[in-house]
Amino acid sequence: MNLHSLKLFYQVAVTGSFTRAAEIMHISQPAVSSQIKRFEHELGMALFKKEGRGVVLTNFAEELLERTKTLIASEKYIETFIEEYKSAKVGTLYIVATYLPANFLIPKWAALFKSENEDVSLIITTTNTKSACEQLKNYKADLAIFGGLSSEMSAEVLYEQLFEDELWFVVAATHPLANSEITLKEMVEESFIMREEGSSMREYLRSICHTHQVKMPKVSLQFSGINETIRSVKAGYGASLISSLAVREYVENGQLARVYVQDVHIPHNIAVCTRRNEKQSTLLQKFIKIIKSDFK
Repeated sequence: MNLHSLKLFYQVAVTGSFTRAAEIMHISQPAVSSQIKRFEHELGMALFKKEGRGVVLTNFAEELLERTKTLIASEKYIETFIEEYKSAKVGTLYIVATYLPANFLIPKWAALFKSENEDVSLIITTTNTKSACEQLKNYKADLAIFGGLSSEMSAEVLYEQLFEDELWFVVAATHPLANSEITLKEMVEESFIMREEGSSMREYLRSICHTHQVKMPKVSLQFSGINETIRSVKAGYGASLISSLAVREYVENGQLARVYVQDVHIPHNIAVCTRRNEKQSTLLQKFIKIIKSDFK
């Protein structure tokens, strides 16, 4: 069925005039008459009958009109949705992030974004660096926010650094190594509490050990979340390598303590990542603008 002809029929039916329908549809009156005749032939049913100078609907056309009203209303709804989506008034933004930005940065950005875009849905998934990169590449996310190594990124991903954090070796405040200065070789003799394989913290530790030619420490406890790792270290068992952004407050209030490792300074990048050479939606541009404004 020709939907254009159905819409043309609707305009003639509701206005009661071929002339008015032609004006609304921006075509000539003869074109309206011709298309209505073709539509009637296609349907095998008459739509209009003459009555004096005007036209009235056949019984079939009256029933068809009622059903067409639903279609026209749906079309207007869809058109409105498209316009609102293009202007970033509605829609869904899928964000994937590693644990550090997900816990300590994104909540603020999300609140700012929602205050200005109430009808836009934000779906935020927390995972490790490797998984976040894969989700971005495979179009399961619009934006990835990483706390990790840029070496994890592929050529398909545009990596834009926001700021540089620092990684600290930490232990419980009551641990024998609390606030001490030791060598990396001595540090890795401790039992470690770490995130799972694929996490940036684990990759950083592996890289440091390789660079300084010492063995990887024994990972005695493994968690999939940064908060669980911090709580376990606070409880007094083992050491960990964690972003200063996540543990600074605990160190300052005496619940955790740093271990100063000689000749080891570990910068930690926080970055926003998108797919390279892809036109960004208005929604995505607005969220990234909020992120960047936080670092001006």
